[in-house]
Amino acid sequence: MSLADELLADLEEAGEEDGLYPGEEGGESDGEAGERQTDGGLEDIPEEMEVDYSGTESVTSIAKLRHSKPFSEIMDKIGLYIGNQRKNSDVSGPVEADPEYKLIVAANNLTVEIDNELNIIHKFVRDKYSKRFPELESLVPNALDYIRTVKELGNNLEKCKNNETLQQILTNATIMVVSVTASTTQGTMLSDDELHRLEEACDMALELNQSKHRIYEYVESRMSFIAPNISIIVGASTAAKIMGVAGGLTNLAKMPACNLMLLGAQRRTLSGFSSTSLLPHTGYIYHCDVVQTLSPDLRRKAARLVAAKCTLAARVDSFHESIDGKVGYDLKEEIERKFDKWQEPPPVKQVKPLPAPLDGLRKKRGGRRYRKMKERLGLTEIRKHANRMTFAEIEDDAYQEDLGFSLGQLGKSGSGRVRQAQVNDSTKARISKSLQRTLQKQSMTYGGKSTVRDRSSGTSSSVAFTPLQGLEIVNPQAAEKKVAEANQKYFSNMAEFVKVKQEKDDKV
Repeated sequence: MSLADELLADLEEAGEEDGLYPGEEGGESDGEAGERQTDGGLEDIPEEMEVDYSGTESVTSIAKLRHSKPFSEIMDKIGLYIGNQRKNSDVSGPVEADPEYKLIVAANNLTVEIDNELNIIHKFVRDKYSKRFPELESLVPNALDYIRTVKELGNNLEKCKNNETLQQILTNATIMVVSVTASTTQGTMLSDDELHRLEEACDMALELNQSKHRIYEYVESRMSFIAPNISIIVGASTAAKIMGVAGGLTNLAKMPACNLMLLGAQRRTLSGFSSTSLLPHTGYIYHCDVVQTLSPDLRRKAARLVAAKCTLAARVDSFHESIDGKVGYDLKEEIERKFDKWQEPPPVKQVKPLPAPLDGLRKKRGGRRYRKMKERLGLTEIRKHANRMTFAEIEDDAYQEDLGFSLGQLGKSGSGRVRQAQVNDSTKARISKSLQRTLQKQSMTYGGKSTVRDRSSGTSSSVAFTPLQGLEIVNPQAAEKKVAEANQKYFSNMAEFVKVKQEKDDKV
């Protein structure tokens, strides 16, 4: 017999001598039950501290809550009260003295005892059934699902295929893995006696679980009587669960908000399985309807807010203030306002002008002294003309030893630009294009040149002596006229691109 079995046997003998069972008078108080309760669900016992029940003959020797007297009395009282609906006006005096309130507190403490008892039964069934199907423990981690699966399969592992009852317990993917693993398992068949003990343990666990749900339903129906403000915030079902796990309204009121948010958290330490799908630090409040309506990225923040408001509501309910639930409605409206504020879209970003530069404007100088300085440092007209080149004209080198060095447009007419603005030399004013055309037309000669127009010598004549025809009247300036007309047409300052203009007119 192992040391753990001897310790368990000593504890059972001590309990039988005192005549006390878990939950009886003289046992643990409400505060102790609240301290011993886990965050929710079944208690997680470390593997090195777990007790081996493989040598235990019957489940009744280790799980005695189902056949205890306090359990029967509480369930009978719940059956009497569950059909009678009460109001707050029926309570006279302090609510702690009301017999139904005491029953609700005792029922909440009983749910904690039921969770511990279910954990013991699950360990017993797991140790016994590992002889037949040792791999099932890792495939079905949930305690109640494991117990239901063991009751359904028994010795016949072939029942995994096309089993409607099993489909209501497990998912299709899990059933497929269980059926494949069952075909290759190394387990041995159980005897009829062992199978009977397993079925007895499974029936006891399912009955205790049904009793726990019945207690939750009763407490939920009385939440408007015992804790109206909490029920308004998170609902009667969630309020009953957190109050049942906490061990009563008084223990719930003493609990800080950070611990209240963890009530009902499921801790799973499964070797070989990923824990990414499990949500850490999430309990009953995280899974209530108020929090689940939000987007997943806001749920944790919302759970912290709801837990803080539930703590305030629990303290109000523990002192029996705001029986009509006014504080609960105010807290819920505050929660909803904050939820709406979180979900508001960000404001439209306004386009703002760039800020003024840090460095100031430079000081600008002006006046006669500044003009003189610019004239002294600027380029002279000689340097400007020396730097310019005439278009399409070969320049002469200024010095024989410097190839490519020329004097530019010094001493030449024209500025070298294709379109040079006409400037009147006397007035130094620019002449408009229309005036330039007028002056060119006036300067053009038609029908030959005369001495008056051309201001030429009076001895010039248009009569020419030829060896063939003798005297011939010719225009000595005809060749010059043709050159002038051609220059005015193609190389004049007022010349235009005729073809481009015609194409433009055609497009228009």
